[in-house]
Amino acid sequence: MEDELTALSERDRAFYAWQLDVPGFGEEGQRRLRGTTAMVSRIGGLGGPMAFALAAAGIGRLILVHGGDLEPSDLNRQILMRHEDLGTSRVASAAATLRAFNPHIEVETVPSHVTPENVDQLVQRADIVFDAAPRFGERFAMNAACVRHNKPMIDAAMYDLEGQVVVIVPGRTPCLACLYPEEPVHWKRRFPVIGAVSAMLGNMAVLEGIKWITGMGEVNLNTMLHLDARSMRLRKISLNKRLDCEICGAFRESSCGG
Repeated sequence: MEDELTALSERDRAFYAWQLDVPGFGEEGQRRLRGTTAMVSRIGGLGGPMAFALAAAGIGRLILVHGGDLEPSDLNRQILMRHEDLGTSRVASAAATLRAFNPHIEVETVPSHVTPENVDQLVQRADIVFDAAPRFGERFAMNAACVRHNKPMIDAAMYDLEGQVVVIVPGRTPCLACLYPEEPVHWKRRFPVIGAVSAMLGNMAVLEGIKWITGMGEVNLNTMLHLDARSMRLRKISLNKRLDCEICGAFRESSCGG
């Protein structure tokens, strides 16, 4: 029998009618999305399109994690935020946009960045994590928490006209620390970006997440999707776990919650 929390109403069927026709998705896929809580950190050029695409698809609940106030330099790529909100909370502006766009989903805001102190309670409340943080410290914290709590994480990153998406599933794929044992020493928070590129990567990441949630199609596990937008070349790069990884090397799927 359908779970009451994920049952589709006639309103839902009307709202999501076109995607219900996608082979392998249908009403079962929509119900699974409706029953899913997704965390997105952060919601700028990458995470904003992620949150928007998840809201459009009908995710049940979004946890938006982003600190600080909106600045003029944010507006060329942070699609959820508005000029009239300059100087106010980024995450509040983004949430208002999403609630106006799709009032049938739940949006929770966390007006701070991911930290070692809050990461575990945030990850535990989500079914899936979408990582778009510009700082490796935040990415590493989410990666470690997802491994601890056996939660999948979709990691997206970009620089200039290149970007990548990696699906991290504890026990089944390399984790972020397998790929980056140490934080890149030359990485800076500000980097070259064109909004169209970050939006492309964000939507690729969400599609991988939707496939994981619904069982539709083939999720690219143990693979990095690498996009070079200068040539519009998409490559699939095979990835391997590091058995000596300090984060996931000793992972035992059966012993973790989630």
